[in-house]
Amino acid sequence: MTIDPRQISPDNLHRGVKMALDTGEVASVADGYALFSRYRVNIIAGPEVEASRAHQVALLTMVNTGRRSLLGGVHVAGALDVPLLVALPGVGDTLSQAVASLGGTWVDKPHDDSPTIILGSATLPTTVTVPCFVATFDGWRGGVGPVGECERLSERADSTLGAILAGAIAMSEIFQNLRGYVLAGHRTVGMSLWDPGALDWHGGDDAPAIQAAPSRLWLIGLGHLGQAYLWTMALLDFEQPEAVEITLQDFDRLTEANDSTSLLTTLDRVGEKKTRVMAEWLEGRGFQTRIVERKFDGDLHLTDDDPQVALCGVDNLEARAALDEAGLKLVVEAGLGAGPDEYVAARIHCFPASVTSRSKWGGLDRDRAKGEGRAYDTLLESGAIDACGLVQLATRTVGAPFVGLVAACLVVGELLRRLHGGPELEVIDLSLRAPNQRMVVQLDKPNRPWSYGFTTVRSVVSPS
Repeated sequence: MTIDPRQISPDNLHRGVKMALDTGEVASVADGYALFSRYRVNIIAGPEVEASRAHQVALLTMVNTGRRSLLGGVHVAGALDVPLLVALPGVGDTLSQAVASLGGTWVDKPHDDSPTIILGSATLPTTVTVPCFVATFDGWRGGVGPVGECERLSERADSTLGAILAGAIAMSEIFQNLRGYVLAGHRTVGMSLWDPGALDWHGGDDAPAIQAAPSRLWLIGLGHLGQAYLWTMALLDFEQPEAVEITLQDFDRLTEANDSTSLLTTLDRVGEKKTRVMAEWLEGRGFQTRIVERKFDGDLHLTDDDPQVALCGVDNLEARAALDEAGLKLVVEAGLGAGPDEYVAARIHCFPASVTSRSKWGGLDRDRAKGEGRAYDTLLESGAIDACGLVQLATRTVGAPFVGLVAACLVVGELLRRLHGGPELEVIDLSLRAPNQRMVVQLDKPNRPWSYGFTTVRSVVSPS
């Protein structure tokens, strides 16, 4: 990928490339894109992708997150000329077509010098000497580990949620490894969404099969996090997708930069309203939608016909402060870290909680970056951008789509866990750099039972 530095703006700068500008490791924007163009990954798909919906979900998740993060490409080896088992709009009828539509490349054999992910019972070529690990999942659980060290889970065909989680964590480990974090790709990392605080995600967690999901949701914000929520919800295997209704609230339009972090954005839709593009995609999935095209300020005037549960994915502190003032019965929100070190962090909050959203975020101001580093100096000196433009560029956050998707798994997992009678959490705090140090706070006063509407999802087998 090439970029004309004279055309760079806050609306088109790749949010991953921006971390190379912020660290000062590159001397120009062009150098940053050149660096990220050297990042690529192999995925070797086993024969399971022919008949297992969950294996296809994991593969497509890795392709979708990977092509946005690694500008050198996602190269998939395996027998992909099989029927697509996942109902995704506009990606074709076969798995190979879906991989290509989402930005992957189907190859005869993997590149010897690229880190490699093994999916299913695929075998690793003996010529590969770079980090290689297995992505595995089952039910609520998903994770990765080095080939030969990580024991595969059962990987049942109905394990959609765990498959999404495994795909997101796999791409996180690949990306961090390529960025020079030596532990990534050489360790076993995962979690159970039924019990996010448990470190032993390989052991049985006595979790029930996922048999239902919320049928009515209000979604606030349709950027990085919002689109990750939608990807996760849409991949669930609903028996009647038409029973799902999602209200979409956002006021903004898609930009080129959104393509680097947001899973449902494509460059051909840049400039269009986010609400309308997402509504079209969801309706193609079979869902019902409503749209609200104004900023969220807590003043919703909800009626009995409106959803009572909201998912929030905005980074505006004023909007987040108003989350529990809108009359919603339950709000689950996520916030992501910023900057070249903290971009792998995420924190999940649920409301109502022991503190109000106003007491948590009211009156706070976000720290503003100053745009320091060699690449920013080059932009100024060349006249490609003025001082005002530099500040605008610097204040855009670094981001990677797999971080938002791990957060989305936790957010959607919170709803599913509550719906299935599991523990209700107030806060989940984690960093994908040190995921075993995550913190979980359980809600003091549970809100059981679930009474906000649900519909059934297919469950192929009962948990063992």
